[in-house]
Amino acid sequence: MKLAEALILRADLQKRIEQLRIRLNNNAKVQENDTPTENPVTLISELNSCIDELTSLIKKINKTNCTATSNGVTLVDLIAERDTLTLKANIMRTFLQQASQKVELYSSKEIKILSTVDVPSLQKEVDNLSKKIRETDTALQQANWLTDLIE
Repeated sequence: MKLAEALILRADLQKRIEQLRIRLNNNAKVQENDTPTENPVTLISELNSCIDELTSLIKKINKTNCTATSNGVTLVDLIAERDTLTLKANIMRTFLQQASQKVELYSSKEIKILSTVDVPSLQKEVDNLSKKIRETDTALQQANWLTDLIE
């Protein structure tokens, strides 16, 4: 199995576990002399099976990410770089939205509100961050489809 396939399977398992959580909660209580729509014991058994499968899969994915490389960099390092670049880009985008908002003045006697930074310059930095995120993500996606999952 390729790493990319394992990642797809992981996402499917996570969705299935979330659905089981909802179904369990929907069948947690019933009125006296009534029966639940689904048997909670059966749902819990299915949940345990899915969680065991997910645990095993996550361990394999993590081992693979720690050993597999793309251009000499481990996948786990690429993931960390992509995640932190994304975090920084999101924070900077929000900041730039605030910094670039126009404040309407209704008279010349009102206090002017000015941006504290050079918005166009910082926007270019954010654009470069976005490009680096795309490049890193592309390298990760390529590696995911070329890398065999460590069993």
